[in-house]
Amino acid sequence: MFFSRKGKDRALPKHRLKIGFPWSAGSSPAVRTIAVALALLSSGCERRRDSGPVIVSAIGQPPAAGHRDWPQRLLVDATAQGLVRFDAAGQIEPGLAERWIVTDNGGSYIFRLREASWADGRPVTAEQVVDILQGRLRAAADHALLPFLTAIDEVVVMTPQVIEVRLARPRPDLLKLFAQPELAIIRSRAGGGTGPMRVSALRSAAPLLRPIPDPTRAEPEDSPTPTPEEEVRLIGERASLALVRFGRRESDLVSGGTIADWPLVALSGAPPATVRLDPAAGLFGLAVVRREGFLADAANRQALSQAFDRATLVASLARGWEPMDRLLPEALDSGAPPQVPGWSLQTLDQRRADARTRVAGWGSPVRLAIALPDAPGTRLLYAQIAATLQAIGIVSVRVKPAEPADLRLVDAVAPYDSARWYLATACRPCSEAAQAALEQARLAPTLGDRAQALAAADIAMNQDAAFIPLARPLRWSLVASRLRQWQPNARAWHPLNRLRADTN
Repeated sequence: MFFSRKGKDRALPKHRLKIGFPWSAGSSPAVRTIAVALALLSSGCERRRDSGPVIVSAIGQPPAAGHRDWPQRLLVDATAQGLVRFDAAGQIEPGLAERWIVTDNGGSYIFRLREASWADGRPVTAEQVVDILQGRLRAAADHALLPFLTAIDEVVVMTPQVIEVRLARPRPDLLKLFAQPELAIIRSRAGGGTGPMRVSALRSAAPLLRPIPDPTRAEPEDSPTPTPEEEVRLIGERASLALVRFGRRESDLVSGGTIADWPLVALSGAPPATVRLDPAAGLFGLAVVRREGFLADAANRQALSQAFDRATLVASLARGWEPMDRLLPEALDSGAPPQVPGWSLQTLDQRRADARTRVAGWGSPVRLAIALPDAPGTRLLYAQIAATLQAIGIVSVRVKPAEPADLRLVDAVAPYDSARWYLATACRPCSEAAQAALEQARLAPTLGDRAQALAAADIAMNQDAAFIPLARPLRWSLVASRLRQWQPNARAWHPLNRLRADTN
């Protein structure tokens, strides 16, 4: 018997922020001009009528096939769903598959496909779905999820409506990966995807999306014509333009905000009730990418990590942002609780005194290049990082993300809940012991063996100090009151068909 894996939504706290941000008198004229313009445009109460299409400003390039940033991922998710997809709360719901079962303790996933059509009207077949999935799994350089899909052995057609994903090693946690836009069922040529929405019109580079009628209705005339309020206009643009548009009440949602553009929210004067923060799960910190000189010694890398006052750092940038001092937020599929750094029980003064001693004992000046994007939020973040390093005697310089560096900012939301994602993503590089344990976890024949290997990898990563965790990823949105279905969630993912009302 098939069953749905969609469970009860776990209650999540609503994160609403009081926004206040220190800006020096020396801020650039461009920033001051933006601040004044946004404040004027956004002043007053947040009053909008619930009429017409939902206008979404997604931060990034205009959605197009050649881009892989936030607007394009939203467009793919809306028009070319995967076997399963995320609902408004970040939980799994049916996509192209209407039902599924997980057998053999996570060794096999069997999906029953629903009746669906491509954009050209032709019916979707199980053979097509299998070919598409196999093609994605063979595309070794296609997307960042592939290293976490290596347990998939084959995808086969069982019946005209049923396919099976067979695994070489048990993985009961893959449904969230199947829900990612990178695994959407989309034909590379004419035909597009299967919805739940479809591009009905283009205005410049901002597609208008309309819900697809339910093909399971007895008669075509039983499918009501979507109202304008069920449509979504998707705009890809810079954060500053998105904030201005929202302030003018010409959009209902600003989506895809990160630390990079967070200070502009304070400048915009957006009503506090519209500013929403996701409890995003993932990694935010500094990866040690060059192990030379001072950073060649694990004890020195530990000294860097222990010097940070994480609570003060995040509070200075955003109230409500959660600091992190360890790689794993919880045990997840590891066989042991998350490793806690040995310095966590010391006071900040003790930690910094020890770090200063190590830097002073190095015998020559320590200079570190730190790579992170050039944006308002990351410039302020770098100022905090530089001040911390200066406090222990290290001189730092900020470089662009593509330039050689000693430390590199990692800011990523976890696509699924596995310790292997956290540990492998933080390993850039890491010790031979950590790499060996991660490989052992990847190849583990049983879930028990996998859990033990992940626990060993967590221990090795903690000893190696290959990554300096600072906080959870910061993900923010501006949400108009008409979007009653928008919910904060750990995936920081908000499907375009799950914004205004539960109509799709």
